[in-house]
Amino acid sequence: MVFLRKFLSRYRFEITTFVILTIAYFSLRLYKIMSLPIFTDEAIYTRWSQIARYDPAWRFISLTDGKQPLFVWFDMLIMRIVSDPLLAGRLVSVFAGFFTMIGLYFLGKEAFKNRNVGIISSFLYLIYPFALVYDRMALYDSLVGTFAVWGLYLEILLVRKLRLDLALILGMVLGGGVLTKTSGFFNIYLMPFLLIIFDWNRKKRTQRLINFILLFGLSSVLAYGYYSVLRLSPFFNIINEKNTIFVYPLHDWVNHPFNFFEGNIRGVWDWFITYLTWPVFLLVISSFFVSFKFLREKILLLIWFMVPFVALALFGRVLYPRFIFFMTLSLLPLSALSISEIYERLRNKYVAFLAILVFLLLAIRGDYMILANFSKAPIPYSDLEQYINGWPGGGGINEVIRYLDKESKKGRIYVLSIGTFGSLPTYSAEIYFGDNKNVEKRGIYPIPETIPKDLLEKAKTMPVYVFFSNQEEFRAQIKSWPLQKILEFQKGTGTSKTILYKVSP
Repeated sequence: MVFLRKFLSRYRFEITTFVILTIAYFSLRLYKIMSLPIFTDEAIYTRWSQIARYDPAWRFISLTDGKQPLFVWFDMLIMRIVSDPLLAGRLVSVFAGFFTMIGLYFLGKEAFKNRNVGIISSFLYLIYPFALVYDRMALYDSLVGTFAVWGLYLEILLVRKLRLDLALILGMVLGGGVLTKTSGFFNIYLMPFLLIIFDWNRKKRTQRLINFILLFGLSSVLAYGYYSVLRLSPFFNIINEKNTIFVYPLHDWVNHPFNFFEGNIRGVWDWFITYLTWPVFLLVISSFFVSFKFLREKILLLIWFMVPFVALALFGRVLYPRFIFFMTLSLLPLSALSISEIYERLRNKYVAFLAILVFLLLAIRGDYMILANFSKAPIPYSDLEQYINGWPGGGGINEVIRYLDKESKKGRIYVLSIGTFGSLPTYSAEIYFGDNKNVEKRGIYPIPETIPKDLLEKAKTMPVYVFFSNQEEFRAQIKSWPLQKILEFQKGTGTSKTILYKVSP
C-alpha cells in the first residue's frame, strides 16, 4: 500500500492525463462508429475473419489475396465476444489506435526527454483526422500504425541503452508489424539510420557499436522468424504477387524510374497535407527552429517519414491515402515539440493557448465533419469516393440486410448478389446470412444479358431478390431482367446506388 501511495503521488499528473485522454479517445472513436456504411475491403476482411474463426484450416485465408493475417486473427478473437461482425473488426482498429496514442506518449517523451512533449503527442493523435478515420474502420492501417510507433520507440530506446531484453521485445513488435502488412518491413530497413542518435562520444565506442549491430541483428532475425510462420501456408508466395499490383518491382521500375514520380509525389503530398493540415505541418517545420536541442532526434523522426514517403512515390503503382498513414505518425512528436515550446516561451498563457488553438483549428474542424457529415468531410477526395460517395462504399447495405433478415423470418428466400470476389453485396450477404438456413444465396459475375432460368423457377416457390451495389453502367446490364425495385439508396453524395430488386416470376 505504501508503494502504491508513493506511485500515485509521484505520477499523479500522468495518471490524471492518461484517464482524461482515454475517456476522450474512446468517446471520439466509438461515437456513432457504425454510422459509416461498410466499405468493400472491410467486408472482405470481416468475411475472412468469420471463416478463420470457425475453420482452423483457414487461419491463413488472407494469404489467398496476398494479405498478412494478423489483423484477421485479432478480428476473429473479438468476434467471440461481439455479435456484430463489422463492429468486431472496427474495434480492432479502435484498440490499435489506443495503443498508438499510448506509444506516441512514450516516443515523444523518450525522443526529447520531455514528459509534456509525450502528452501533447498523444493529444495530437487524439484529434488527428487521419487517425480518426482509420481508427473507426475495419482496415489494416490503424494496426500498421501501432507497430510503426512502438517499433520506433523501442528502437530509440535500444540504441540508447543497448539491452538484450529490449532487443527481444523489439523483435516481437517488428514481427507483429510484418505479420500485419508488408510496409511493416520499413521499421527494419530504416534501422541503419539509428546510428544518427548513437552516442559516438562515450567510452568503449567500438564495443558499443558491435553490441548495437548484434542486438539489432537479433531483433531483425526474430522478426523474420515470426514472419516465416506464413510459409506454413501454400499461399505464401501470393504476398509478393499482390505487392507487385501496388508497387513496381525493381526489374520493372528500372525501365521507367521517374516516369510516375512527379504524379505520385503530387498525389501523396496532397493526401498528406489534407489530413495533417498546413498549420500542423508548419509546427513540424518550426520544431527545427524553436529549439536547437535534440537535432539528431528530429532528423531521425523526419527520416522515418521521408524515406517511406519518397519510396512510395518512386515505386508506387496503385496508391491510396491509407498507405501513408503509418509514416506520418513520426511527425506528431515534432509538432508536439513546437507546441510545448510555444506554451513555455509565451508568458501570457491565454495568448499561448489561443495561438496553439489556431494551429489546431483545421484539424478539429475536420474531426467534427468526419463525425457529423462524413460525405462532406475535408479529407482527400479518393477516400470520400471509396468510403461513402463512390461505388466501393456501402450506403444502403445495412437497410437492405435488415429488410432481407425480416423477410427471412417469414420463410425461405433466395438472394442473388451481383459480383463474386470483392463484391460488397456478396460479402455482406455471406457475413450476415452465413448461418441463416432460411436464406439461400450466391454471387454472380459476369452479368448475363438475360436472367438465369433457375431464378425464374425459384421465384415460383419463394421470394427471389437481386442485391445490387455498383456503378451505374452495371445497372444497365440487368435492365432487361423481369425485376421489381424494392429498395434504393444513394451512396453519400455520389451517383452510385445500392438497390434491392425482387424477381417477377
